[in-house]
Amino acid sequence: MKFVGHYRITAPRLSVWEALNDTDVLKACIPGCDRIEWVDSENLEASITVNLGLMKPTFVGDLSLSNVEPARAYTLSGGGRGGLLGLARGAADIELQDWGLANEACILKFEAHGEVSGSIEKLGSKIVGKSAQGVIDRFFSRFAAQIDAEAIPVETEEPAASDQ
Repeated sequence: MKFVGHYRITAPRLSVWEALNDTDVLKACIPGCDRIEWVDSENLEASITVNLGLMKPTFVGDLSLSNVEPARAYTLSGGGRGGLLGLARGAADIELQDWGLANEACILKFEAHGEVSGSIEKLGSKIVGKSAQGVIDRFFSRFAAQIDAEAIPVETEEPAASDQ
């Protein structure tokens, strides 16, 4: 599954960067996040409960930052175990660009891909993809509220989600 999005966030790029690296902000923004903690400067541990309709597995796993360009970009990758339901793995490239005459806002671009295995894979990519897209949408809505800004989707030429 692949997800692509661009959001104009009505806050300066540095403020958005700081919030994207603040575990208190992330916990409040990630739907179902029970715990997220820095292990060191590039690694986090997280526990996230995902709503997949009749099933609500909790995934416990690790996240790592790489390709870090402070206040500009990074790659977030990781995976988690959902108990008997299986595994989820994924990665996202995240980039921030100044926007506006006085750089009073920024554009957040992301391109993410993920895969699941085990029993959860049997749900099908449409159900899992729809659930993941819902998590993304709720994340940006909550993120904007946390930093007292707006997150406005910007049209892209690529579809938001696919089975690739």
